[in-house]
Amino acid sequence: MTTAPTGPEAGQLIRVLVVDDQELVRAGFCVILEAADGITVVGEAGNGTAAVAAAATLAPDVVLMDIRMPGMDGLEATRLITAGRPLAGPRVVMLTTFDLDDYVYAALRGGACGFLLKDAPRHDLLAAVRAAAAGDGVLAPSVTRLVIEAFARRPPAALTAPSRLASLTARERDILLLIARGRNNAEIAADLVVSEATVKTHIGHLLAKLGLRDRVQAVILAYESGLLSPGGLDG
Repeated sequence: MTTAPTGPEAGQLIRVLVVDDQELVRAGFCVILEAADGITVVGEAGNGTAAVAAAATLAPDVVLMDIRMPGMDGLEATRLITAGRPLAGPRVVMLTTFDLDDYVYAALRGGACGFLLKDAPRHDLLAAVRAAAAGDGVLAPSVTRLVIEAFARRPPAALTAPSRLASLTARERDILLLIARGRNNAEIAADLVVSEATVKTHIGHLLAKLGLRDRVQAVILAYESGLLSPGGLDG
């Protein structure tokens, strides 16, 4: 059976590739990352073409990817880097702003595991890199709502066959629904009156069964399969 991604082995440095067309922005990210424990920058790239080549040769654990760049943009580069490797390969975190909803949707749909504001605090940057390397999606509950609302604004399309969810147990379906509503593991554990460790185990199982990289893709699948509709979101 396919297993969920586990990220770097304990004690190994998280290898990061920084991609942005502005040299000063790249330099700023590199300084922050290199100063952090357990993280090393293995390379930089100034456009999507260079990013795809660097990802292939440097084998980073995490790619920080700008969206708008000359030549090949970050969306196409992300698709190429993650293509054919739903549970393996580099984890791509997009560098963006919240006024790019359509870009964010396309990036997540194209294989990115989440996104980060370019002006995010140092702590958020490091937390995002570590979360991505560990196989988690970098998407806060408030942002989950924005993504689902972006789905709602799009023209109706054919839904993913509900049968794709048939392999899930009733408890796994419950957890998938709560993930899609933006609940974190602690909140899911409280809702279901189970331990966080049990929640993590169930999440690992459902991601593996569905061939998903992380909970971000789980949110997308929950909407596309009809398990959740925008009207079904709550606080």
